[in-house]
Amino acid sequence: MTVKDRDLISDSGDRYTQPVEAHKEPPKGLIKAVKYLGPSVIVTSTIVGSGEVILTASLGAAVGYGMLWWVLISCWSKSIVQAELTRYIILSGDTYVRALNRVPGKVRIRKNSKVSWPVVLQFLSFFTSISGLGGLIGGASLAVLLIFPHMNPTLVIALLAGVTMLLLGTGGYRRLEATMLAMVASFTILTILCFFFMQGTQYATTLDQLVSGFKFEFYPEFAFLALAAYGYTGVNSGEIASYTYWCIEKGYPARIGPYKSSESWAMRAKGWLGVLRTDVWVTLCILTLATIPFYFLGAGVLHATGQAPTGQETIRALSGMYTETLGSWSLWVFAIGAFFILYSSTVSAVAAQSRILPDYFIEFGFLSRDRVDKRKKITKIWIFLAPVGGFLFAEFIQRPVLLVSITACVFALMLPIQSWVTLHLQSKRLPKEVYPKPTTNYFLKFTLLLQCVMACLVLYYVVFKLG
Repeated sequence: MTVKDRDLISDSGDRYTQPVEAHKEPPKGLIKAVKYLGPSVIVTSTIVGSGEVILTASLGAAVGYGMLWWVLISCWSKSIVQAELTRYIILSGDTYVRALNRVPGKVRIRKNSKVSWPVVLQFLSFFTSISGLGGLIGGASLAVLLIFPHMNPTLVIALLAGVTMLLLGTGGYRRLEATMLAMVASFTILTILCFFFMQGTQYATTLDQLVSGFKFEFYPEFAFLALAAYGYTGVNSGEIASYTYWCIEKGYPARIGPYKSSESWAMRAKGWLGVLRTDVWVTLCILTLATIPFYFLGAGVLHATGQAPTGQETIRALSGMYTETLGSWSLWVFAIGAFFILYSSTVSAVAAQSRILPDYFIEFGFLSRDRVDKRKKITKIWIFLAPVGGFLFAEFIQRPVLLVSITACVFALMLPIQSWVTLHLQSKRLPKEVYPKPTTNYFLKFTLLLQCVMACLVLYYVVFKLG
């Protein structure tokens, strides 16, 4: 297909993504580019959360070191989708949901309105993510109860929901970015330190254990947990979607400006794409540094001592990763770290949902794209509604691992759809001068194949094992 045959990106007409005359030349060099990084911090606060402290550690506790290879694939295989889908978003000025709506295959949702089938599936998965929010806020409350066991659990969950409303209702992107940076730094350092301290105990990781992690063994009896860990560890489909909105609010598409067939636009776009790649690499490095120690702690301590995190005892069981390594005094350290992890994920998840929700109203035909004021109003409304939903799930289904696992499996099903949409949009709409390299395209296709296999495994397990 030639460039002329493509339906090239043009002015999106969306003042949310590309305000008038907001384009700006990209920074020169890594040092100057640092101040434009930030979406990685917010999305990492969601990534390094329940998937790590609950699912990854629980998988390590269940199978030992045998599935280290699986965790690494979970971490690394999805960043290519994150980078390439966001490439399209910041170049085109489309939002994530609008991008989904550009693919063929329309579904009529009301008399004069049709949307593409990925939008419908994404909309359905949006509401299942509220169960995951219940798991996050429920897990954060359990961390608080480790330190203050005499507090009323319902009151703790309600307080966390209220603080979430207050934090997000009074601050924008910059305040959220600063808050998440502090939390991300705190729990990442705590976890890495604990992992290093573990090496001086009887639970130290041996070379044989590391080698066993690359024998590509799979444990069918823990298939649901393994598939949930894949769906939620690293960058999951929900975080890939939310990352595009944080890049919008950081101003990447605005600084690139609407597409023009000119050398100046191409040079500006390539410069900001370089900033984006750096931000994605920051995400990958942080999540790997935080994820692997959690798996090692689960495999080295919990598996060795026969502890299996379940139900309301999940956080207390997971605290054994610290107390067995550092001593009973470290229960407070773990509780604080677990709270930072799970609560920062709660805040980030609600913030991301509130950005995505207005796009459904737009694509379904209930809201004009010009009404940026209405978009902001819907965002604020959801900031108050979502914590209430999370509170109800956490209060009435007191099983954080199950709640997070349900959302994780749904997200695993969405991953191949995101990969396919990315490939379609790149081939049909990107100009030649900003098209990805052939090696990137091949790797994205390989990732699509891998994610299709994972999605089929999730469906098989849900239908034939749980059904």
